[in-house]
Amino acid sequence: MINKLDDINNFISDKNFKKIFLLCGKNSFNTSGAYNFFNKLLSNKEIKLFYKKSNLPIFNELIKIIDNIKKFKPDLILAVGGGSVIDYAKIANVVDIRDDLKDLIVNYSYPFKNKYAKLAVIPTTAGSGAEVTSNAVIYVDGIKHSFESKLLIPDNFFLIPEFLISAPTLIKASSGFDAIAQALESFISKKSNDQSVEYASKSLRVSINSYFSFLNDSNLKNATEMCIASNLAGKAINISKTTAPHAVSYPFSSLFNISHGHAVSLFFENFFEFNYNNLDKSETSFDLKSRFDLIFNLFDVKNINDFNLKISQIKKKANLEDDLIKLNIDIKGNSEKIIKGINLLRLNNNPIKIGEKDIYNIISNRW
Repeated sequence: MINKLDDINNFISDKNFKKIFLLCGKNSFNTSGAYNFFNKLLSNKEIKLFYKKSNLPIFNELIKIIDNIKKFKPDLILAVGGGSVIDYAKIANVVDIRDDLKDLIVNYSYPFKNKYAKLAVIPTTAGSGAEVTSNAVIYVDGIKHSFESKLLIPDNFFLIPEFLISAPTLIKASSGFDAIAQALESFISKKSNDQSVEYASKSLRVSINSYFSFLNDSNLKNATEMCIASNLAGKAINISKTTAPHAVSYPFSSLFNISHGHAVSLFFENFFEFNYNNLDKSETSFDLKSRFDLIFNLFDVKNINDFNLKISQIKKKANLEDDLIKLNIDIKGNSEKIIKGINLLRLNNNPIKIGEKDIYNIISNRW
């Protein structure tokens, strides 16, 4: 599952890859050490380097990426970065520029047909699992929308722990929590099955033990472990999809500039407690309580209160602030925008039906 730098070298040396479109984030590309590595590796290839600028994958920048790809006509699209970079590449490789593109995205009705080029991705963060998922996100006018298609799955991915070690601590904390959240949400998603539970369980056994060592003293060993945990969580949610914590996180990223994993963490315990307290209203085809019991066992706790306490401790230790006052987040004053920005596709995967009033009460701590 884990790759060596030589694996990338061997892959890119393929004579069929004469023109390579390299998509990345400028900061992550440099700090990860990827720039120095690829600068030498690609010296004998025709390269088009595109640095994405937006923290979130947004429609206007997507159009620029698609336009650049179409003009350059690459044999290979290579995405090196976090979830936003990889999502940009996945979408740009299957979407054409057209007058009604925005409307098609907003109405979740884009007609996927084929890939433009071969796509290879290399994550520089351990959290999104985007290298193995059949979905990608794009923000249109500040609202998050999802693409879902098997065509979005990259043709190749490489997990290089060396590229994760030098990431800023806050990015490690946010992306690492995202991996933990994905695995946990996968357990209780309505689309969950035995295979996704297996992936999620394996992911959590690794991330629970490696998360803090990766944050506090990053080295090749714990970076490797977090690569594996993230990849397994990605495989889990590729089957089950995520639930309410992810669905509600997106407006907090777009409106308040909270990084994705951090935004997922804000009300994580609240949503899990809501689901647990409403077990009798479960819409799952499996026994929801037994899934919670599996989670409690993995976290070595006996009940939902102890589980929530443990999650709160993880967030605190990782410096993922959830005090809305300190984060300058006004729920009441922005409630309409927040509710409008929630991803309904992800919300529909929640095991308990949840409405706008429930969400408002949960994020306002009034439930």
